[in-house]
Order: sequence, then structure tokens, then C-alpha cells
Amino acid sequence: MLGSEYTWITLALFIFFALVFWKGLRPVLRSLDNRAERIRKELDEAQTLREDAQKMLAEYKRKQRDAIKEAEAIVEHAKLEAERLRESAEADLEASLKRREDLALAKIEQAEQNALSEVRDQAVDVAIAAAAKLIAEQVDDKKAEELTSSAIRDVAQRLN
Repeated sequence: MLGSEYTWITLALFIFFALVFWKGLRPVLRSLDNRAERIRKELDEAQTLREDAQKMLAEYKRKQRDAIKEAEAIVEHAKLEAERLRESAEADLEASLKRREDLALAKIEQAEQNALSEVRDQAVDVAIAAAAKLIAEQVDDKKAEELTSSAIRDVAQRLN
């Protein structure tokens, strides 16, 4: 068996594989360990990035909810303000209409007073004209002079 060349080739092959395995296994294992460690670090980093992304997503969702709530509050405030302005405008309109109505009523009352005054003035003028006509028809010149003198004296007494 030791004389056969196949035995020596097989033995040399086993020794070669043993040396390669003994000397080459450590660098290969070290390379595999380094690669495994690098992959583990990348996975840890990816996990950290994922957690950060989830935190940021949660924060943005919270900010979005807050923004929606704030927008709803602004809309509600705008509705209340619009309602207040509408009520104020209605009150102002009613007050303006009341003032105009009062002014119109005052103008109507003034016109009635003016009309009554004009009617009275015309009635007085008509009465005076009728009285003057009656007096002129019934009073002669002598009686007219007496009445005129008497009226002048009365006016002089009343003025002093």
C-alpha cells in the first residue's frame, strides 16, 4: 500500500487539504465573521432607521391631526364671527330703518303742521276779507274814521 503511487497521491492530497484547511480556514472564517458582523451592523442600522422613520411618521401624523383640529377651530371661529357680523348688520339695518321711519314720520308731521297752518292762514285771510267787505258795505266814512282813530289809540296804548 505504501508502494502504490495512488496511496502517496491520496496521502499528499489529504495533507494538502489539511494544510489548506488549517492555514486557510482561519482567514476564511475571519472573513465570514467580518462579513457577518458587517451585515449585523447594517441590519441594526436599518432597524434604527426604521424606528426613526416610524417615529417621524407618528410625529407627522400627530402634526397633521393638530393642523386639522386647528383648521376646524379656525373655520368654527370664522363661522361664529360671520354670524356675529350678520347679527350686527341686521341690528344696524333695523336701527337705520327705524331712524328713516322716524325721520319720515317727523317730516309727515311737519307737513301736516304746515298744511294746517296754511289752512288757518287762508281761513283767517278769507275771514278778514269777508269782514272787511261786510264792514266796507255797512260802515260809512265817518264811522270808518272813528274806528281808525280808536284802533290807533289802542295800538299806541298796547305798544307803550
